[in-house]
Amino acid sequence: MPGPAPIALHLEKISRRFGGRTVLSDISLTLPAGRISCLLGESGCGKSTLLRIISGVDRPDGGNILMNGNEIVGPNRFVEPESRRIGFMFQDYALFPHLSVAENLAFGLRALSKADQLRRVREIADRIGILHLLDRFPYSLSGGEQQRVALARALAPEPAILLMDEPFSNLDQGLRERVRKETVDILRKLGMTAIIVTHDPQEALAVGDMIVLMRRGQIEQTGSPFDIYDRPISSYAAEFMGPCNRLAGIWSGGSVETPIGRFPALLSLPEGSLVLACIRPQALSIGPDGEGISARIVGKTFMGESEQIDISVHPLAEPLRMHSHERVPMAVGEKVSLLLNGAQVHVFPEPIPASTIDPAADGKLD
Repeated sequence: MPGPAPIALHLEKISRRFGGRTVLSDISLTLPAGRISCLLGESGCGKSTLLRIISGVDRPDGGNILMNGNEIVGPNRFVEPESRRIGFMFQDYALFPHLSVAENLAFGLRALSKADQLRRVREIADRIGILHLLDRFPYSLSGGEQQRVALARALAPEPAILLMDEPFSNLDQGLRERVRKETVDILRKLGMTAIIVTHDPQEALAVGDMIVLMRRGQIEQTGSPFDIYDRPISSYAAEFMGPCNRLAGIWSGGSVETPIGRFPALLSLPEGSLVLACIRPQALSIGPDGEGISARIVGKTFMGESEQIDISVHPLAEPLRMHSHERVPMAVGEKVSLLLNGAQVHVFPEPIPASTIDPAADGKLD
């Protein structure tokens, strides 16, 4: 079996403040070489600031950065951006409108002879599949073509690391998925170390070998897509990666007791502790009559490949949400039997939000 990937980048206690506001707080992170890592989080969490610090466009207020084992940022050292061998692809692509595609690609190759510039431009254009665009100007290109040109320009100087800030957000949904797949395929074929900033958890799950989930200037969790989605360490991580039904529970005998069932969890808590259970919508399904929990359908939303079902269960104040890839024939208002898959239940020793129990429930589903 192959060993672990070598380290491309190591960050130690990186901090950044703007005025009196802390944007990054003691960020420590190790990113593998030859892999795609995603910095994921909501707007304002610090992910783009961290990307700028890695690139050298911005300086941290504290901390160290090692690139391939060599210090590029530290208390007494700052390597300028042009000396870091780090490529940067901007969200808006930042193509020079007065230059042809070939001239855009050659812009970062000015240290080479004209002959070597031409050779490298044609080489990278061929790898990205844009040889036919070299004489065109940015205004005449589609969004997908502009994205590929921006990618080729960032790769032309042969960077050791490629940074990409929301690279697919300007594309329409259908085009976004196609261009994203093409881009990821290119990066993997090149063995490129890439860091992609995104606010979209589905995008991070689709492209990242490693996901760094950020929250309020700190790292909430790091791991593979499966780690982050299947084994979230907090309710924030669980809910950010996908919708959840939130239920109050009581820790008892190695399991959590909720109003709709008992679920095991790998926790060590005092008996009787209040906990929070996050139940994925796909953990719920409708079973044969007489099996599972008595419930009632209170809402249905057709979403194409799936159907969203809102289900009322005594004694919960709010309906549970279920996702089904099979057509549910029952109509709104009908009684059903609800089944639960405990594998999609995540339990956290966190404060319980507003009560999930309906105080007016009379003990019957009418």
